Parts: sequence; C-alpha cells; structure tokens
Amino acid sequence: MTATHIGTCFCGAVEITATGAPEGMGYCHCRSCRSWSAGPVNAFTLWKPENVKITKGADLVGHFMKTPVSDRKFCTKCGGHLMTGHPPLGLIDVYAATIPALKFQPGLHVNYAETVLPMNDGLPNFKDFPKDFGGSGDMVAE
Repeated sequence: MTATHIGTCFCGAVEITATGAPEGMGYCHCRSCRSWSAGPVNAFTLWKPENVKITKGADLVGHFMKTPVSDRKFCTKCGGHLMTGHPPLGLIDVYAATIPALKFQPGLHVNYAETVLPMNDGLPNFKDFPKDFGGSGDMVAE
C-alpha cells in the first residue's frame, strides 16, 4: 500500500498530496532558504514531481523564482509556503512543516557552511551539496 501524505498552506485553501516516500530528507542552511522561510534553517523533504499533486486550490498557487534552481510556491490567499521545485535536480521540496503527518527523518545538512544555527546531531554536514546533487561534496565540521 502506497503512503499518502496530505498537507495544506497556512489557511487551508491549498492542499497538497504527496504519495510514496520522499527521495531524501534533511536540513538546508542556505541564506536563500533562511530568508524565504523566515527561520534559521529549512527542513526539506524531496519528492519526484510525479508524486506531488496540488489537490485543492491550484488557482491560488503563486510562485517566485529568484534563481533557475528554485521555483518557490505559495498560497496567494494567505502567503503560506507550500513547496519548491528544483528543476536541475528533477525534484520537489515539500517543506516538512507542510505535511505534518509525515515522520520527518533527516539524513543530512546541506549548505552548512552558511549556517547560523549549528546543529550537533551527528548527521553529515555538506559545505554546499553532495556531489550527486551538483555540489562539491565537501564536508564541514559541526
């Protein structure tokens, strides 16, 4: 049986359904994610695009694409953040907070060289990204 995870924006006008399991989960420490989320770190869950659907309120979804790497989606009614498409990776980041019933099990930190909130949890800390995601693969200490 395939797992189904349902999430919504802040006001509930937009609903997302993610099916199956994410391709990966972790924390992003980059300045862009921090600025967008208004937090010191972003908890991400990465999904194949075919596993993420907007099931309610598609006409209320806005987007902002500051760079070609991240197409950020939000609810135009409440401003609630939903997900970020990453075209070069072929993946969608559905923010962990958007789908609260999903058991969040982070596996790594990315862009840890930019952190403002050191997290000593024993997970790998990549300076930028792992090599298979186009990064240097370099690690940094906690």
